[in-house]
Amino acid sequence: MTPERRILIGRMLGAFGVSGEMKCQSFADPESQLLKYRPIILSHNGSERVIKQLKGRVTAKGLVVRLPDIADRDAAQALHGAELWIVRSQLPPSKPGEYYWIDLEGLRVRNREGVEFGTVSHLFETPGNPVMVVQGERERLIPFLLERFVDSVDLDAGEIVVDWDADF
Repeated sequence: MTPERRILIGRMLGAFGVSGEMKCQSFADPESQLLKYRPIILSHNGSERVIKQLKGRVTAKGLVVRLPDIADRDAAQALHGAELWIVRSQLPPSKPGEYYWIDLEGLRVRNREGVEFGTVSHLFETPGNPVMVVQGERERLIPFLLERFVDSVDLDAGEIVVDWDADF
């Protein structure tokens, strides 16, 4: 695989039953979307391997997956905490006015008055809206709401302009 930016798409939560299936926390939306990515990089205890196809299903208890070489509960439980990664190019193109969070990370942020706030460290979801964490001379938490607090996102220029008071 190329040294392209990776995206954490899931995490193994432990064995499910006795035949080698595993509970999986999916960070995809919807959660079953994780099963459509090919290949997936499985990272665990400092080693990695490429999974050509992850098989699974959505149950009442969440996503359950099976790896090709895992046949019993002990082997499945041994992968507890393993991470599932994809590379950025595996994501479909975003729609106009929509952005993948990974594409926003590292962009410079300034307000309408030209005050530089720093760069986007990461985003996180709250019940009301996504929040952009901007690291600069201090940390700022800015709601990522287009046309309310976010005036523009220019991926090519690497910049986000916000309607945000420098003292807040």
